[in-house]
Amino acid sequence: MSFKVLQPGLLSLIQDLGRFGQHDIGLTTGGPLDSDAFLWANRILHNESNACAIEVSFGGLQLLVQTDSYFCVTGAGLDISVNGVNKALWASHKVVSGDEIKLGYSSHGCRSYIGIAGGFNINPSFGSSATVMREKVGGLNGAKLAANDILPCAKTTELVRQALPESDWPLYGQQGSNEQESDAVLHLLPGYQHHLFDSTTRARFFNSQYTVTDRSDRMGMRLEGPAVPCPSEKMLSEGICLGAVQVPADGQPIVLLNDRQTIGGYPKIGAIIARDTAHLAQLRPGDTVHFEAVDLFQAHTINTLAQLKFNATPLLHLKD
Repeated sequence: MSFKVLQPGLLSLIQDLGRFGQHDIGLTTGGPLDSDAFLWANRILHNESNACAIEVSFGGLQLLVQTDSYFCVTGAGLDISVNGVNKALWASHKVVSGDEIKLGYSSHGCRSYIGIAGGFNINPSFGSSATVMREKVGGLNGAKLAANDILPCAKTTELVRQALPESDWPLYGQQGSNEQESDAVLHLLPGYQHHLFDSTTRARFFNSQYTVTDRSDRMGMRLEGPAVPCPSEKMLSEGICLGAVQVPADGQPIVLLNDRQTIGGYPKIGAIIARDTAHLAQLRPGDTVHFEAVDLFQAHTINTLAQLKFNATPLLHLKD
């Protein structure tokens, strides 16, 4: 009982919510870059929130179904089909042994998540099945998916099919933005090192537009724009949190993501909230962002309201 990889696409990785409590031995968190889309896939499939799914960057994944099951694809906008018949995003679909699932390439957004009923049965490493290629842990031998890989799972013959109403689908990148509000807003909680940047530099940082570059990956999103010089260019290495905005010697900010190193010695002006790292991970090279300072109460409010909305959003029940 499994799914077989026919074509792995550009970069497809097994992910659960991540590997926590292992920084002391140098293992980073991993997990889905867009945790919101990941959690929606599992909710639509009636799965527990930590069930293993596949993160697909830019699309191209093809799977052969080798058991009866249900699947769902959330995240970036792309075409999906079963045996050549188009299927809807953000909805669960029944498949049987012998079916072929094909994902096209994304037209907006970057990361898609394909989950199955019950999740993929992948043995955990250090408490998690999340794949981190740099550390060669999680997933299948710590590597990205390759053709002919076998992904074990349980057989599921009956499931109430559900879908997220299209009106509640998230908008990715600058999709749906107007010219006056084309930037993605990243809410930043200033860190204890922000005083190392003088007041003029901080004002420039919060009033400037930054562009996502093609040198971004799962470790961090490299941005390009007005330089953010810091007299203290290096310091003693220390632990780094998700969303930390690190400023190297060239003054170009890097927002650190799930596969970040566990320690670093560049100054950090602050950290963007986790909800915004999910949004950032769906931006494409050339998309633009700007930073907005928030305090701890505002950050907590944004996260709480988003969680309440997730819990309260009703799903549509579908017929087979």
